[in-house]
Amino acid sequence: MPQEPGAHEPPEPQHAPPTASSPTSSPTSSGPAELGDLAALKALAQPRRQRVLEHLTLHGPATSATLARALGLNTGSTSYHLRELARYGFVEETDGEEGQARSLPSQHRERWWRAVPGDRRFPPRSRQSPETRHVMDELNHHAYAADLDLFERLQQESAEGDPWADAFPYSRGTIRLTLPELREFFEEYIALLNRYKRPESETPTDARTLLTRFLAFPVPPSLPAAAAAAAAAAAAAAAAAVDGDPECHDPAVHRPAHNRREADPS
Repeated sequence: MPQEPGAHEPPEPQHAPPTASSPTSSPTSSGPAELGDLAALKALAQPRRQRVLEHLTLHGPATSATLARALGLNTGSTSYHLRELARYGFVEETDGEEGQARSLPSQHRERWWRAVPGDRRFPPRSRQSPETRHVMDELNHHAYAADLDLFERLQQESAEGDPWADAFPYSRGTIRLTLPELREFFEEYIALLNRYKRPESETPTDARTLLTRFLAFPVPPSLPAAAAAAAAAAAAAAAAAVDGDPECHDPAVHRPAHNRREADPS
């Protein structure tokens, strides 16, 4: 789902204990915080709030009026959604010019909001109640659709000659792991992301915000091993054919950025 900087949504492998005692506690650098409160999850699952949070994540602090114009909503709606997100610690008021949080909001100034960074995680599905699972399914449905929309828009809007037009590295493959190994794999992925993070003052001027998504899931039990291998091989062959290499049939396909050109404008 579109999340604030530093937020991660692990799949089932999550072994770190929550660091926040309530959904309104802001995650800190001390570790991940679990979003187990149903009310907080419902607040986050609302599609318009996901769009608000996504905009703040990608474009930085904004006012309710700025968000209304950008998202095609009215100011009353964006103000309401901002308050709901703030209630559970997803956003907070900030100074529009300096980006510093204010502890005492003023009623006589334009109110700016920012996404609150943190390592927020969802409870494993085995610990979700039926109602929580329903909310999580809705949340993920909207989040994945929004991610796909952004991905397709970027490919379609890539300008000819733009050096970032090739910035679509991806990997599709398979790996056999135990549950403990999968948890360790996920934590190493999070550590890798954090290793590349740096303060805005140390970020080069030619750097761009990248949306990173991690998704790993076991092969469904109803899918025979032979069928799974065939499906993976077919997907790899199709990807290879698009990239101009029809002889490649490796079921583990890892495409560097400069090979990801299917959607370049003609």
